[in-house]
This record gives sequence, structure tokens and C-alpha cells, in this order.
Amino acid sequence: MKSSDMLSREGILNAVNTTWAGREVTYFDLTDSTNTQARILAEQGAPHGTLVVADQQDGGKGRRGRSWVSPAGEGIWMTILLRPEMNPINASMLTLVMALAAEKGIRETTGQKSLIKWPNDLVLNKKKICGILTEMSTDQMEIKYVLIGIGINVSQTEFPDEIKETATSLYKESGELIPRSKIIAGIMAALEEYYEIFMKTEDMSGLIEVYNERLVNLGNEVCILDPKGEFRGISTGINEAGGLMVRLEDGSETEVISGEVSVRGVYGYV
Repeated sequence: MKSSDMLSREGILNAVNTTWAGREVTYFDLTDSTNTQARILAEQGAPHGTLVVADQQDGGKGRRGRSWVSPAGEGIWMTILLRPEMNPINASMLTLVMALAAEKGIRETTGQKSLIKWPNDLVLNKKKICGILTEMSTDQMEIKYVLIGIGINVSQTEFPDEIKETATSLYKESGELIPRSKIIAGIMAALEEYYEIFMKTEDMSGLIEVYNERLVNLGNEVCILDPKGEFRGISTGINEAGGLMVRLEDGSETEVISGEVSVRGVYGYV
């Protein structure tokens, strides 16, 4: 039997032990989308590290305009506002930094060892537990702010028909329920650590080794679903620019850049 896991602004603030990530928290019992609310706060001047958390979303967003199912009391739906002083061309790599932070935060607070499905999902036992959506606002080639939204399935036991074959939750896989505020705090601590490493070079060079160790597709045959035409190859890991390197049948390697591209395992989701 699942016990209740109440979220609150005070509970999150009490759990978070960081310098800047999640030190400012805006909490909603219900909102449309934490990314939408974080954008409003960003335009009003909210500081770097501001965290927006909702117990439920009725307009959650996934990649490529998809909706994200965000039921009350069963997941972590949050967005962090960043104001990095860096070249906007490198900002998409922050999705990979957040994936690393989510993996470490979840592992250290729950004991669950998820893997990263490049570029923006976490999987547990080959099913999705987490998705990440990064959005950016620029002004004359300077970053105004970056929003990284993250959704984590924590205690769901049932999923809509369209995703039930590919989605799972931490509780469904382990039978244990860890307070969501504790998981949020763990992710914020890991994000500070990895963000600092990333910002030294503004690329993945300082994180490439740990990322590839956690890459679910590493060494596996993958199908690249590119609007220009799909193709297959062997995933050999990310490069310093955050692209996924894929070895083709003729032995050459090609870089896959996220955006309109999806990566699938040849025989399933991963």
C-alpha cells in the first residue's frame, strides 16, 4: 500500500542543501506547466537556480510538442531556471548535464540505478522513468535564461494505454516509496556538481566519461529516427559536443545531434 507523500515549498526548502540550485522555490498544487511558470518568473527577473515544482500539471510538455502526463501525488514535475554566461550554441548540452544529475540524485536517494537514453530520458529496466525538456531565451546572441523541465515517475502503478509498454515508475520497480522532496534535493545537489564541471569548458569534456558509463545504448545497435530518413548503427557514446556518435555498417562514424532526431533500440524502446 502506498503511503501519502505530501509536497510543499517548505518541505522542499528544508530538504535542499545546496549553494544556489533550488534555494528559491515556487510551488503549485496544480499548474499548467512548470516550464511555463518558470518562464514567467524568468521574465520577471527571478534569479539563477530558481526551482518551480508542481504536485500536478494539466498542461505538461514533452519534446516536439507532446503532452506529458503529470498526475497529482505521483511524480516530480519541476523546472529549474538557469542564467548561464555562455555561448548559446552550447546550451543544448545542459539537457545532458541534467540527465546526469537526475541519474545521480535518484541513485543516491533511492538506490535505483537508472541509465540515460540519449539525449533526454532516463530508463529503469528498459522502461522510461524520466523525461527532460530544455528551452532557452536569447537576446542578440546572449542567453537571457535557460529552463530545464524534468518529469520523474515516482509512485505510479498504472499508465495510459499509449505509454504503458514503455513507461514505469520508481515505486513500480522497487516497491519502495522515497519522499519526493528528498529526491528533488538529491538532484539539485548533483546538478550543482555537474554544472560547475560543465561550465569550466562549456562542453562535455569533463563529463564524457561518466556520461558514457551511464549510457543505456552504448555498444548497442540503434535506429536513428531522422526526418531526413532513418538509419541504423552501433552507438559508441557521446562526443565533447554532446552529440551521439554512431558507427555505420561501412565502419565510418557519424554524429547525431538532438533536436528533431529520436534514438530507439532496434528491438524496442532502448
